[in-house]
Amino acid sequence: MATPSKLPNETTPPPLTRRRLLTSAAMAASMLPLAQGTWAQVAPGDLPDGPVPFSYDRLSDEMKTLSQQPYTAERVTDSFLTGLDYDDYRSIAFRPERARGTADAAPFRLQAFHMGWLFTEPVRLFEISGNQARPMIFSSDDFDYRGDLAARVPAHFDLPGVAGFRLHYALNRPDIMDELIAFLGASYFRALGRGNTYGASARGLAVNTGATSGEEFPRFSRFYIDRGTDPSRIVVYAAMESDSLTGAYRFEIVPGRNTTIGVTARLFLRKDISVLGVAPLTSMFLYSEKNRAAFDDYRPNVHDSDGLKVLRAGGDILWRPLNNPARLAGSFLSEESPIGFGLMQRDRDFANYQDAEAHYEERPSIMVRPRGDWGKGFVRLLEIPTDLETNDNIVAFWVPEAPAKAGDSLEFNYDLIWGALPENDEAELAHVFETRAGHGGVSGTPHDGATRKFVVDFRGGIIAQLPADDENLAPVVDVNGGTISHMHHEKLPNTNDWRIVVDIAPSGDGPVEISGHFAGYDRKLSEVWIYQWVRA
Repeated sequence: MATPSKLPNETTPPPLTRRRLLTSAAMAASMLPLAQGTWAQVAPGDLPDGPVPFSYDRLSDEMKTLSQQPYTAERVTDSFLTGLDYDDYRSIAFRPERARGTADAAPFRLQAFHMGWLFTEPVRLFEISGNQARPMIFSSDDFDYRGDLAARVPAHFDLPGVAGFRLHYALNRPDIMDELIAFLGASYFRALGRGNTYGASARGLAVNTGATSGEEFPRFSRFYIDRGTDPSRIVVYAAMESDSLTGAYRFEIVPGRNTTIGVTARLFLRKDISVLGVAPLTSMFLYSEKNRAAFDDYRPNVHDSDGLKVLRAGGDILWRPLNNPARLAGSFLSEESPIGFGLMQRDRDFANYQDAEAHYEERPSIMVRPRGDWGKGFVRLLEIPTDLETNDNIVAFWVPEAPAKAGDSLEFNYDLIWGALPENDEAELAHVFETRAGHGGVSGTPHDGATRKFVVDFRGGIIAQLPADDENLAPVVDVNGGTISHMHHEKLPNTNDWRIVVDIAPSGDGPVEISGHFAGYDRKLSEVWIYQWVRA
């Protein structure tokens, strides 16, 4: 599982490096075998000569009509583009002075990603003015080609499309245009809140992710950029295409401390889909305190996200620490009308990462907030084993209970909130601050080879004010697939944190599902910590 390349905040893009391209390469490679149906060759002349009528409803009608036809993938045949290899691609950079919107000092400025190497399917961009859309033409004049590649570039060569694009905005300082959001590869995109660096990503849709039939990657084939008249926001429309469906998307992007993207997704199904993943999020988790022993690394933690958070309609909050399991693992969290779910990066202390290059403490959390009633379904979490931090191995998305059938027209509305999203220590419910794990039994004595110890610390909430000897406060721990051999709780010295310690012995070969929280005074007093122990 992979996502677009991880790019820093910057005023001008640096040369591409192997580390920055690894995830893009893996994602593009994974998509290539999945293009199905017939192929259509394209050229710059395939774009309209002038403006064409546009509205979101018009785009939706077009994609609905298109869903009644077989999927036709696109590819280019120009030898310059098809001949670009990895080394060539990393030698290409967009010229910042050629960014669209620079000439009129627009608050949002657009730079394109070049086609070629593994990005072989053209993406077309249009700019909206009023109720019309005009093609945005990019050529070799918009890019720098360094080294030996420069001599092979056709002069004033009009590209048949681009690989994607990014928007820049004065997010952190009024005098610097930071990268705000990037759309690159399939339907992937990444955004930033103030003070963030790129980490977790989102997708327009996940199709058959984790299904035995194999995953399909719908792609955004066209984008329509509407700068409008409000300098604080921008609207992007997108056409989605794949073998199984088409779609029309609307993204209203409002940058800030927490950048909010209001999403409307209208889907038109060509085929039955076994797993329809709505509002999918993708991230990386390599290790933390609970599994660090498997990695010989000076850094205490390596992850873009450390947990899945679910806000339930009844007021409960679930916290599922992420894991890098020994084998593919999946969790299904049944919900009805959820308030939200997201992949979070709670640990914001540099000392817990010690990585002065990656700055994992600055990676954004992403919360999905449904608009309207999504009804019954489940939040699905997939955790994929990995040995490398360049692999995005975590996926979370919503799956509606109703089957997704050919001919269906579906609409989903939600907000994506990107930012640090810190927990409120003054909230009523304590939140999970840390999860640790290791051999069960008494420390310093031989391990019995079977039990495992889980140590969960809770911070904030009402319980922070309770005395250490409060007899009304107690942990509630449930285990499925194992038995508790020891459990105790305590208030930690010199802090207001409370700890649950539990030793668990598995009762079979399957995963062990564990949940725990604090309760007292006839109420729940913390988040519900849930965990899946998958043994090698």
